[in-house]
Amino acid sequence: MDFLTLFAIYVVVVLTCIVLVCKYSGQQHSPFNTLFNSALKVVAPFTPQWLQTFSQRALHRLFHQRNNMFIYMHILLEGAVYAEFTCEVFGFCREMDTTLTSLSVPYVLLAIKTIFFYLCIQRDPGTVTKKKVAGQLHIYPYDRRLFHPGVSCPTCQLVKPARSKHCRLCNRCVQRFDHHCVWVNNCIGAQNTRYFLLYLFSVCAMAGDIALLTGDMLLHAVLRSGLLRASYLDEYGQQQQAGPLFVVQHLFLTFPRIVFMLGFLIFVFFLLAGYALFHSYLAIVNQTSNEWYKSRGYVCQHCRPTATADNLCSPAPEHSKRYYYNQGILRNLGEIFSPPKPVQKKDN
Repeated sequence: MDFLTLFAIYVVVVLTCIVLVCKYSGQQHSPFNTLFNSALKVVAPFTPQWLQTFSQRALHRLFHQRNNMFIYMHILLEGAVYAEFTCEVFGFCREMDTTLTSLSVPYVLLAIKTIFFYLCIQRDPGTVTKKKVAGQLHIYPYDRRLFHPGVSCPTCQLVKPARSKHCRLCNRCVQRFDHHCVWVNNCIGAQNTRYFLLYLFSVCAMAGDIALLTGDMLLHAVLRSGLLRASYLDEYGQQQQAGPLFVVQHLFLTFPRIVFMLGFLIFVFFLLAGYALFHSYLAIVNQTSNEWYKSRGYVCQHCRPTATADNLCSPAPEHSKRYYYNQGILRNLGEIFSPPKPVQKKDN
């Protein structure tokens, strides 16, 4: 039971980290920054200067610049899961008379997911350019709460359309900016949100289907082995009936890689399912995650205490509301899957 206890502690620690990341994501002052800075102060006197420089550059490259590291990690984890499923689970399922149709579903889902994954990586999210900005300015009205007219991006030197944001990783302004996804190494914006949603749901379907097939295989293995009717001698020499914990421990010892893969798939499924439902909710109410985060604690960043009457932001109109761009479920979803294009002026 010691192994199960350690595994339970591992699960609790991972879930706690996920909750903390979700709670403090995007905040400059968080327990993570405090802990990291404290650790640096303790370790710095004993660390060679070249190692400190290398670590800083590596961390900056990984988290503050566009790179394909997380794409490679995504492919590696996916390859490991499918290799384990193909080499072990597939054969056990065939012995248990699972149909080839059921076993082929994960590979069909993999092909579908790969298409959306590629589109998320390659498709332009809706970059604001000098050529398009005139048309992009007319796509959405300014709500004068989160987005104000006449505000220019200091980096791109362009007037920012409503709902746009400058991505410091991609170094560009993106129309209807949602967030920058490190797993696809691209921004999620007006032109690729639909692919991102379909990508999330296809990954959830993959993880869920493989988890169901694997769980069914383990269940049949337990039923065929007769473990539920077995008994064992405890440490006091008394005969005990094999319970669920004994069965789980037996499966860990008999199929360690398969059980670990199943736990990983269940973890990924619930994590991404929650994330996919959150983005589905945002799509239904026509709000981006950038707007959702800002609306939690709105502060007008364009006004300054020393500003004059000429450069103060105008007050939000009475009709300004949290879901300013909500047009109803059907129109909102239509805007996701058929995003409006910039109005092109015809040359005379």
